[in-house]
Amino acid sequence: MNAHIVLLPGDGIGPEIIAQARRVLEAIAARFDHQLTLDTHLMGGAAIDATGDPLPAPTLDACEKADAILLGAVGGPQWDGAEIRPEQGLLRLRKALELHANLRPVTVRSALVEASPLRPERLAGVDLLVVRELTGGLYFGRPRFRQTDEHGTRAVDTLEYRDTEIERVARVAFSIARTRRRRVTSVDKANVLESSRLWREVTTAVARDYPDVELEHRLVDATAMHLVTQPARFDVILTGNMFGDILTDEASVLTGSLGVLPSASLGEGRRGLYEPIHGSAPDIAGRGIANPVGTIASAAMLLRHSLGLAHEADVVEDAIDRALTAGARTADLGGSSNTQAMTDAILEELGDRRARIAR
Repeated sequence: MNAHIVLLPGDGIGPEIIAQARRVLEAIAARFDHQLTLDTHLMGGAAIDATGDPLPAPTLDACEKADAILLGAVGGPQWDGAEIRPEQGLLRLRKALELHANLRPVTVRSALVEASPLRPERLAGVDLLVVRELTGGLYFGRPRFRQTDEHGTRAVDTLEYRDTEIERVARVAFSIARTRRRRVTSVDKANVLESSRLWREVTTAVARDYPDVELEHRLVDATAMHLVTQPARFDVILTGNMFGDILTDEASVLTGSLGVLPSASLGEGRRGLYEPIHGSAPDIAGRGIANPVGTIASAAMLLRHSLGLAHEADVVEDAIDRALTAGARTADLGGSSNTQAMTDAILEELGDRRARIAR
């Protein structure tokens, strides 16, 4: 396998965790005799500081030519309130690459049950996947403005979806559900929003092409409640951009830490953008204590979805499980391992001799 992967460290802890994921990708390439070209480019706040643009043209060009992209994180307080923000680069990249479906798996690893604030009996059997529409909805709607007049200041954002946008992400969810437990929960706010009523109509129509998959519709507020009271009832959750953003952060609580959860943003082809779901965590940046597991698990998703290396992805995910079972933990999981030591433990489970020397 020859593949070109673009690394976007970004801001905050991004460079630290991307550096560790790179070590794992290099170890996999060596073990399975793959040729992986790993190039690093500017993105987010770091790119703003260097070029004035959160997504410089050379970065976008490299991403458009790559087989896959692995992102650390973007954002930080130094860019809060600025007209040009790091997150704008990420939104533009998703749009430019037409990455319309965001996959966020939430699996409670047996070794981390004690890290969750929920009772162990509520976590039994939790294995869900959120499929979030990524390039439409409230985050991209127009018009968007703020206006001040004699009556005060008002702000307007627009929640817009086209039937074609809903249909294509729904088909992703139903197709994936066929490989899992054949159940899709479509989440909306159809009792209030016209866009959600369209969402419900379109998903119902798509479901007719997947008679072997069960479809249920649920309101977002009820879903938020059941995610913490009955999380094991969910298989594939399909929802819009903003609802998906919120629900996946809530679902991360099931695992005990945002630091262990990966994500994949996919389009029509095999190229995808992979990133941990946590933010840039500027409060711990530069201290070497960030949890690299979410980024390494994102690299495993990259191997599986963009490079077609399912076995190699399984090997990485199994190494993560074994390292956690053996007791490796970063501070967010109640442990004392730093970022490098956590990665060393994973690499040792991969059979990387260099990791044994480092430890």
